[in-house]
Amino acid sequence: MLAGCTVGPNFQPDRMKVPAGFKEAAEEKPATPEQIARTDKEMTEWWASFNDPILTRLVEDAIKGNYDLQEAGQRILAERALRDKAASAWYPQMDANAGGGDVRYSINIDNWPLRPGNPANQPEASMLTYGMSATWEIDVFGRIRRAVEAHERSVETSIEGRRALLMMLLSELANDYMLLRVTQLQIQIATDNIKVAKDSFDLANRLYLEGVGNTLQTAQAQAELDSQIAAREPLKTHVSQISHAISVLTGKMPGELEDELKVVRPLPKVPEFPATMPSIVIANRPDIRAAEKQYAMATAEVGVAVADLYPHFVIPLNFNPNASAMYQAFQANAMSWQFLMMASLPLMHGGKYTATIRAAQAAAEASRLHYRQTVLNGFKEVEDAMAAWHDDIEYAEQLHKASEDSALARDRARRLYAAGLIGFLDVLTAERTTLDAQNHEALSRLERLRDAVNLYTAIGAGWRGVALTSSSLPVSLQTQNAWAQAFQQ
Repeated sequence: MLAGCTVGPNFQPDRMKVPAGFKEAAEEKPATPEQIARTDKEMTEWWASFNDPILTRLVEDAIKGNYDLQEAGQRILAERALRDKAASAWYPQMDANAGGGDVRYSINIDNWPLRPGNPANQPEASMLTYGMSATWEIDVFGRIRRAVEAHERSVETSIEGRRALLMMLLSELANDYMLLRVTQLQIQIATDNIKVAKDSFDLANRLYLEGVGNTLQTAQAQAELDSQIAAREPLKTHVSQISHAISVLTGKMPGELEDELKVVRPLPKVPEFPATMPSIVIANRPDIRAAEKQYAMATAEVGVAVADLYPHFVIPLNFNPNASAMYQAFQANAMSWQFLMMASLPLMHGGKYTATIRAAQAAAEASRLHYRQTVLNGFKEVEDAMAAWHDDIEYAEQLHKASEDSALARDRARRLYAAGLIGFLDVLTAERTTLDAQNHEALSRLERLRDAVNLYTAIGAGWRGVALTSSSLPVSLQTQNAWAQAFQQ
């Protein structure tokens, strides 16, 4: 009956009209059950699709050890405690008291009545008192229910916030790992080019000794060799810095994983494009889920504001005997108590309550609009990630072809220079072109890997199946007093 008296609007999800699928998905035919099962698994553990055991282990370490993630978990526990605190208003609030001592009253007041038990009207008296007080608010119009509902939505919002943090953490970790492997590939490319530059220097020096070359060519060859050696050093520094970043993301000290990560491994495998991609997958995004929870919380807060316009019903209970001697404290004459039914209704407050309602309504509408904008941004990020995935395939293939062609041109230039048919400048140009092409190809492979990570992040994959780790300070009710255990204060 009381629930039927709850005032304020009930939350209704805002249903936007969205397309059935993504434009950039380009699904040519329906997916098979096997493909659907594979896609569903990738929604849970997308990092496993790269077939890199080191990456998989780093992800597991980050989920267990990242301190930002653990901090977010503690904020969820704090929000749950605040919800329980709000829910405690449903129950009677009861306190006990006891005391005693000497008191003195003023007698400089005309017609001061004689106090019971003190016929001489002496200013001093001894007093012993004990008793209890209680109050119970009857939640007729749902003010407490709406407050608890708002706190419950706040808990759900904090859960989605942790999921969003988890997704960003895994995305950053995966991108750092991909960058680490590509940087190691660039170091290998630089090392190979140093060897090529050393061979070119030896060739220029040999031709000079044979009287075919000149000192300019040997100086150019030496400068090119020095440049190639110098260009490799910043890459080594970058590898160390990325290793430090990965260590911190997994909850370890910088440098703790450096020795392991510096071991050169092949680039992770680029996974296949998801076989099926209906637009409903965007509902997995924690930011969209959090925006909807915030809208629900703002709607509940409108109900709290509306309930303040209605009467508040409170049952106060006070039992407070007092006497001057211990043997008198439990006599009938020492008894003092009150048991009432109180109701209060706001009459005139200059528009304070109606202004609060208008503010709550505006905040709820702002939350609804924010939810819609979050959905649009989510669709944009997914479409962008899909477009990059498809376009970068051809981009990487063309750069691979350019790298092979430039390496062929470099080899031919060296042979022509050895035969005296071209100058050494042509050899330098060919070597630099080859180096640029190889580095661009390596970076294109990094983009292909990042495209996959960004797509999985955009569709909200990776947080399902990761449970909240509950950790707290070593304080429990079992170690507290008996009253805390008995009455769950």
